[in-house]
Amino acid sequence: MKIDTVFEQGTGPLNEDFLVVDKNLFGVFDGATSLSPARFGHGLTGGYLAATIAGSAFHGSGLPLDELAERANRAILDGMVGHGVDLDDRANLWSTSAAVCRVEADRFEWVQIGDCLVMTLHEDGSHRVHCAEFNHDLETLTLWQEVSCGSDGPILDVLHDQIVKVRRGMNVTYGVLNGEPAAMDFLNTGSLPLDGITDILLFTDGLFIPKRDPGERENFDLFADLFRAGGLKSVRDHVRSTEAGDAACTLYPRFKVHDDMAAISVAL
Repeated sequence: MKIDTVFEQGTGPLNEDFLVVDKNLFGVFDGATSLSPARFGHGLTGGYLAATIAGSAFHGSGLPLDELAERANRAILDGMVGHGVDLDDRANLWSTSAAVCRVEADRFEWVQIGDCLVMTLHEDGSHRVHCAEFNHDLETLTLWQEVSCGSDGPILDVLHDQIVKVRRGMNVTYGVLNGEPAAMDFLNTGSLPLDGITDILLFTDGLFIPKRDPGERENFDLFADLFRAGGLKSVRDHVRSTEAGDAACTLYPRFKVHDDMAAISVAL
């Protein structure tokens, strides 16, 4: 196997993504931007801690991936309890998306939740994304597209109530690891033979191709073409270049000028 990674902080004060490369286990984690001003330890956010705790739970263990996901979810709960987080308001919960795979001699297995993704590229030139349909931010980004031109504030301020509403839908309308047992109902799992697969990619949504219409499907065709042309760096450069030309986040509706990025490619 040949391994490559991208791990970059966006425009936020912390990189709330996390990356694990542990022998034949690989994982990316995307902590959700905290809606609470609370900070823990040395100024750490709930999103940072959720991603870090979850990623650490997968490191150094040979247990089945679904069991490790459950362990990670419980560890997030333990972390929140230990830091005195008010668990009654679900908007306060530390949360993270995740995508993890383990590569064996003739097949690989994976788990995924939220908007961290698992993609495979194939010898016949095709590609496949291994997850359920997702777009829990569609309503928010559509509203932002409608009001952004008449607003001087950032999306997190202008649409705060809407963003809180979506966050309270965790593990009701979409899944994340946030300490709630219901998270396991949203965990996607799978196992596939390696025959015909050339590359396995894991990445957070910071590497998604920016799109003008929030309702469009993600452009994974372009993503795959960019990767084949120049690896993860080519995808990263395209995303960052596109974002840099839209500092107001209005042409390509999104939450930050540059999001955090964590990605792993495994060439077989």
